[in-house]
Amino acid sequence: MAYAYAYLFPGQGSQYVGMGRDLSATFSAAHNVFDLADRVLGIELSRLCFDGPSESLNDTWNTQPAILATSIAALRALKERELNPPAYVAGHSMGEFSALVAAGALSFENGLRLVRERGRLMKQAGEGSPGGMAAVLGLERAPLEAICDLVRKQSGGYVGIANDNCPGQLVISGTTSALDQAVELAKGQGAKRVTRLAVSIAAHSPLMADAAAEFNRLLGETPFHQPDVPLVANATAGPLTHPDDIRDALGRQLTSPVRWSESVRWMIAQGVTGFAEVGPGDVLTGLLRRIDRAVERLTTAQALARKA
Repeated sequence: MAYAYAYLFPGQGSQYVGMGRDLSATFSAAHNVFDLADRVLGIELSRLCFDGPSESLNDTWNTQPAILATSIAALRALKERELNPPAYVAGHSMGEFSALVAAGALSFENGLRLVRERGRLMKQAGEGSPGGMAAVLGLERAPLEAICDLVRKQSGGYVGIANDNCPGQLVISGTTSALDQAVELAKGQGAKRVTRLAVSIAAHSPLMADAAAEFNRLLGETPFHQPDVPLVANATAGPLTHPDDIRDALGRQLTSPVRWSESVRWMIAQGVTGFAEVGPGDVLTGLLRRIDRAVERLTTAQALARKA
């Protein structure tokens, strides 16, 4: 493959009050995205993105459609500026839905409806099976997996790796008590830092099984199409182009780890040398720096400035 770009779409945690405001004010195509999102969901999603309050924006069933709308608004703005088209798309967790909209596999309207329900189901699952997540920095995967395995055997509760984000940054997810034990063991075995995330759900773990079952039903009722470019999926760390395979990967995503490092490395191995983070923030750009410093990394703001 010749020089190629991939588009990366952020997930939950990238949101902030004010996101998308400048895009909407500057680009008519971005403004139209927010206007359509408000009408599809029947709420003032645009005002929530632009003005908050943060407590409402951070409620997961608002966060997910808000990030999707902001990401697609950014995509429309970048298309106006004629950024290089992608050879692949990928999204981190919920960002996979933004990626599929970008690739033409899922309509924007259906994407909004799906992530709204995904957020609701995840919140509901968290209330039924309380848990949490923690970022572990500076500990390799093998010793962290051993810690999680030990805690599962000793406590009977679940804890396991939820995200492999980049070298030196892993996220674990599980029941509150099992997570607490794993956190203390990780600190004792040399982790540079362990930080509990501000969530009350154990995403990407078996604790999401009930949510996944209901969400799979919704996926089955939603039209998907063959994407214009392959999706590199969280669940497989490889390319998907068939709608049935995409549905399966999206359904598995709630209960299986996000294989982000593998996904990025796979794209680089195919010849991708530039990545654009399409959406709010620069979380994925930061992870890219840790995965491979040689590749070009652009946030949405940087890509827009380059094409101005």
